Amino acid sequence: MDLVPALEEPLKKVLGPPTAKVMAEHLGLHTVGDLLHHYPRRYEERGQLTHLADLPMDEHVTVVAQVADARLHTFASSKAPRGKGQRLEVTITDGSGRLQLVFFGNGVHKPHKELLPGTRAMFSGKVSLFNRRLQLAHPAYELLRSDTDETVETWAGALIPIYPATAKLESWKIGKAIQTVLPSALEAVDPLPDSLREGRGLVPLPEALLKIHRPHTKADIEDARARLKWDEAFVLQVALARRRHADSQLPAVPRRPAPDGLLSAFDDRLPFTLTEGQLKVSKEIFDDLATSHPMHRLLQGEVGSGKTLVALRAMLAVVDAGGQAAMLAPTEVLAQQHHRSVVEMMGNLAEGGMLGGVEDATKVVLLTGSMGAAGRRQALLDLVTGEAGIVIGTHALIEDKVQFHDLGLVVVDEQHRFGVEQRDALRGKGKQPPHLLVMTATPIPRTVAMTVFGDLETSVLDQLPAGRSPIASHVVPAADKPHFLARAWDRVREEVEGGHQAYVVCPRIGDEEDDPKKARKAQKAAPEDEAEKRPPLAVLEVADQLARGPLKGLRIEVLYGRMPPDDKDAVMRRFAAGDTDVLVATTVIEVGVNVPNATAMVIMDADRFGVSQLHQLRGRVGRGSAPGLCLLVSEMPEASPARQRLAAVAATLDGFELSRIDLEQRREGDVLGQAQSGARSSLRVLAVIEDEEIIAEARREAAAIVAADPELTGLPGLRTALDALLDDEREQYLEKG
Repeated sequence: MDLVPALEEPLKKVLGPPTAKVMAEHLGLHTVGDLLHHYPRRYEERGQLTHLADLPMDEHVTVVAQVADARLHTFASSKAPRGKGQRLEVTITDGSGRLQLVFFGNGVHKPHKELLPGTRAMFSGKVSLFNRRLQLAHPAYELLRSDTDETVETWAGALIPIYPATAKLESWKIGKAIQTVLPSALEAVDPLPDSLREGRGLVPLPEALLKIHRPHTKADIEDARARLKWDEAFVLQVALARRRHADSQLPAVPRRPAPDGLLSAFDDRLPFTLTEGQLKVSKEIFDDLATSHPMHRLLQGEVGSGKTLVALRAMLAVVDAGGQAAMLAPTEVLAQQHHRSVVEMMGNLAEGGMLGGVEDATKVVLLTGSMGAAGRRQALLDLVTGEAGIVIGTHALIEDKVQFHDLGLVVVDEQHRFGVEQRDALRGKGKQPPHLLVMTATPIPRTVAMTVFGDLETSVLDQLPAGRSPIASHVVPAADKPHFLARAWDRVREEVEGGHQAYVVCPRIGDEEDDPKKARKAQKAAPEDEAEKRPPLAVLEVADQLARGPLKGLRIEVLYGRMPPDDKDAVMRRFAAGDTDVLVATTVIEVGVNVPNATAMVIMDADRFGVSQLHQLRGRVGRGSAPGLCLLVSEMPEASPARQRLAAVAATLDGFELSRIDLEQRREGDVLGQAQSGARSSLRVLAVIEDEEIIAEARREAAAIVAADPELTGLPGLRTALDALLDDEREQYLEKG
């Protein structure tokens, strides 16, 4: 966290260039401080062995076990036609289960001599499935002898730390490197204020670092983790608290809707009543808009909970108050979709200055990169004169040429798709900073919202409007049970025959512009990764196979992001009008596409999508009165983590529950948004889901400290830690968030 000169020492100097290079490339570790903060994932006890029975498929694991038996087989192969091929099979056990190790060719000689029955060792490799049995092929290993001084020294203490490792660098090599730099831990400067640390009974940072890497007892590990979790939670919350503090100092124009203006006229013509949730969230937003510093609010809600309606009412309130509102969508398809639905919802209230427009009406314009010159010119003119109260567009809105008359509110749809720089550029277009409303359809657990969007206030829409239908979801195991897949296509046909429509979603487009590197990489995969080896299924191939095979005779069209915008729009219009039976598409349909007559969705290679993405996609069906059906097709084996993930999605429609599962499986990634740039996670011991209380307390402490001393002048250790966490890139991320 905190890097003083000894901890800033490059690893190249301390460990030598070859090791340092692997650490930098594969683990993102560059300095002594980085390495000290690479904590063990777990610990093995000398006398107790890992449960081989619980090994995860396809993951790189380190186990401590004993050799039960070893057999050398000879066989004939293309490389060794005269029966000279050699294969060594070693069975290891830990009492809970057995695991097969295999070594081939010249690689058999050393293990054949060393891995004798009764030998104990640490083994490291990727778990694969062969003949329905778990195995490690060519694992690296380190013998655990008690007779040589060197090994006794290296494995001092009863607890062996197991580090997050890679194929290029085994856990025990990382452990040895850490032993080399461990003395530097004594120079780590403590970021926690003494009063906070002592008040909570936390050990000092140098002691925590020594205890996490060389614990003598389990209590040592507990002490270290408790302390390091606080560091992570607290330093991050201080960064966010300073951000909120700075925002609250900015000026903004209060926007209060006129009593009998556009908003009232809109509400009067709504054909339904707003849900309690929509009313409550709208009130929170209107209260924020009425203040003289900018609103920074996150609106999160389930797929189909009516977020767009809430955002539109906020935009109308701002137009009522004499300002303009801009809505940013991540793709052109979505911008067009939003524009269409806003204009439909507003009716003649969206025809300001036109024949048929009514008294309070305003103009709603669309602005995307692919518009014709004349349409674009008119849209820009409407914005600069203030004729258009609402503009909906893609990042084309951010270009220098786009000028607003008086930008009062920016609504950003689907935060995770939208770069921070873009939001920042749009913010700069107001005379004073505009109010900001961020919408996300990926429900986020409360603590994650406090961590990821800690500089935004959060509103949650968790009830679905009346009339939405339930969606049944099922996993279709295409490899184990091919007849299930055939039945899936029958179901699609039945839906179409019943007057409905269906989506088929694929991970890839399948034209020659698809990334050839990725395809090559997929072909190089290890033979055991059969389902992973082939490239993901593609829209164009699947559409062709369906049209000639199981869905022959149905009207099938394709949709993907790289199509010309007019073609995309035409395809969407035909589908919305019911002129197409089946739309085979990429995830371009993930957000915002609204076709109430579409009742079925088949997601091919569903294991290639994340949990929240599957939930988003599924939300496109069951939007009308007929029930929805979502089929998740996968070729992954039943025991694999990928299949467990799909089973979780099929089991619940609760997005908040799924987001918890997603996080527990993926870990948190980098909450400061650096996931895109490949930087390491800033969370190492803090688990956003489990450590809810620590995060909430750290947030309270951070707010109090920042309120008393925004510049942290009295806390130099904390300043240093912030600088290390918020290197330039992250600092900007928060600045612009």
